[in-house]
Amino acid sequence: MNNEACHTMSHGEILNADKREYPLFQAVLYGDKLLSAKLSKRLSCAIKHLPLRVQFTYEHSTQKAIENGIIKDPTLVLDNHIFIEGLTQAEDITQKFEQLLEQTHTKEK
Repeated sequence: MNNEACHTMSHGEILNADKREYPLFQAVLYGDKLLSAKLSKRLSCAIKHLPLRVQFTYEHSTQKAIENGIIKDPTLVLDNHIFIEGLTQAEDITQKFEQLLEQTHTKEK
Protein backbone atom coordinates (compact mmCIF):
# COMPACT_ATOMS: atom_id res chain seq x y z
CA MET A 1 0.00 0.00 0.00
CA ASN A 2 1.12 3.54 -0.68
CA ASN A 3 1.52 5.86 2.31
CA GLU A 4 2.54 9.02 0.48
CA ALA A 5 0.01 11.80 0.05
CA CYS A 6 -1.43 12.64 -3.35
CA HIS A 7 -1.56 9.25 -4.99
CA THR A 8 -4.20 7.28 -6.82
CA MET A 9 -5.77 4.97 -4.28
CA SER A 10 -5.75 1.24 -5.00
CA HIS A 11 -8.91 -0.87 -4.87
CA GLY A 12 -9.35 -1.88 -1.22
CA GLU A 13 -6.69 0.53 0.08
CA ILE A 14 -7.35 2.30 3.36
CA LEU A 15 -6.17 5.89 3.63
CA ASN A 16 -4.52 6.45 7.05
CA ALA A 17 -4.74 2.68 7.70
CA ASP A 18 -2.23 2.86 10.56
CA LYS A 19 -4.43 5.30 12.52
CA ARG A 20 -6.80 2.71 13.99
CA GLU A 21 -8.21 5.23 16.48
CA TYR A 22 -9.74 7.21 13.58
CA PRO A 23 -13.26 6.41 12.33
CA LEU A 24 -13.36 4.22 9.21
CA PHE A 25 -15.58 5.20 6.28
CA GLN A 26 -16.36 2.99 3.28
CA ALA A 27 -16.01 4.76 -0.06
CA VAL A 28 -17.05 3.57 -3.50
CA LEU A 29 -15.85 5.56 -6.48
CA TYR A 30 -18.22 5.23 -9.42
CA GLY A 31 -17.19 6.23 -12.91
CA ASP A 32 -14.78 5.48 -15.69
CA LYS A 33 -11.29 4.41 -14.71
CA LEU A 34 -9.55 7.68 -15.60
CA LEU A 35 -11.97 10.06 -13.86
CA SER A 36 -12.36 7.91 -10.74
CA ALA A 37 -8.56 7.62 -10.49
CA LYS A 38 -8.25 11.41 -10.73
CA LEU A 39 -10.86 11.85 -8.00
CA SER A 40 -9.14 9.29 -5.76
CA LYS A 41 -5.86 11.18 -6.10
CA ARG A 42 -7.58 14.45 -5.16
CA LEU A 43 -9.18 12.67 -2.20
CA SER A 44 -5.84 11.35 -0.97
CA CYS A 45 -4.38 14.88 -1.14
CA ALA A 46 -7.40 16.59 0.41
CA ILE A 47 -8.08 14.33 3.39
CA LYS A 48 -4.77 12.64 4.26
CA HIS A 49 -4.26 15.08 7.16
CA LEU A 50 -7.75 14.63 8.63
CA PRO A 51 -8.47 12.30 11.58
CA LEU A 52 -10.27 9.65 9.56
CA ARG A 53 -9.68 6.49 7.60
CA VAL A 54 -11.32 5.76 4.27
CA GLN A 55 -11.36 2.41 2.50
CA PHE A 56 -11.61 2.82 -1.26
CA THR A 57 -13.26 0.52 -3.77
CA TYR A 58 -14.05 1.20 -7.39
CA GLU A 59 -17.14 0.46 -9.44
CA HIS A 60 -16.74 1.03 -13.18
CA SER A 61 -20.04 -0.57 -14.25
CA THR A 62 -22.42 1.98 -15.75
CA GLN A 63 -25.33 -0.34 -15.01
CA LYS A 64 -24.47 -0.58 -11.30
CA ALA A 65 -24.03 3.19 -11.14
CA ILE A 66 -27.49 3.73 -12.63
CA GLU A 67 -28.99 1.17 -10.23
CA ASN A 68 -27.51 3.16 -7.32
CA GLY A 69 -28.81 6.54 -8.51
CA ILE A 70 -25.44 7.79 -9.77
CA ILE A 71 -25.83 10.39 -12.51
CA LYS A 72 -22.42 12.14 -12.59
CA ASP A 73 -19.04 10.72 -13.48
CA PRO A 74 -17.16 10.33 -11.17
CA THR A 75 -19.17 10.05 -7.96
CA LEU A 76 -18.00 9.19 -4.46
CA VAL A 77 -20.46 7.23 -2.35
CA LEU A 78 -19.48 7.31 1.31
CA ASP A 79 -21.10 4.82 3.69
CA ASN A 80 -23.90 4.20 1.15
CA HIS A 81 -24.71 7.90 0.56
CA ILE A 82 -23.77 10.02 -2.44
CA PHE A 83 -21.13 12.36 -1.01
CA ILE A 84 -19.27 13.99 -3.92
CA GLU A 85 -20.35 14.28 -7.54
CA GLY A 86 -17.98 15.26 -10.33
CA LEU A 87 -14.30 16.17 -10.28
CA THR A 88 -14.50 18.40 -7.23
CA GLN A 89 -11.60 20.67 -6.22
CA ALA A 90 -9.39 19.44 -3.36
CA GLU A 91 -10.33 22.41 -1.15
CA ASP A 92 -14.03 21.58 -1.50
CA ILE A 93 -13.34 17.91 -0.72
CA THR A 94 -11.47 18.88 2.45
CA GLN A 95 -14.34 21.14 3.51
CA LYS A 96 -16.97 18.41 2.96
CA PHE A 97 -14.99 15.91 5.02
CA GLU A 98 -14.39 18.46 7.78
CA GLN A 99 -18.15 19.05 7.94
CA LEU A 100 -18.72 15.29 8.05
CA LEU A 101 -16.28 14.91 10.94
CA GLU A 102 -17.93 17.79 12.78
CA GLN A 103 -21.37 16.18 12.34
CA THR A 104 -20.01 12.78 13.43
CA HIS A 105 -18.40 14.35 16.51
CA THR A 106 -21.61 16.21 17.39
CA LYS A 107 -23.66 12.98 17.16
CA GLU A 108 -21.24 11.22 19.53
CA LYS A 109 -21.82 13.79 22.30
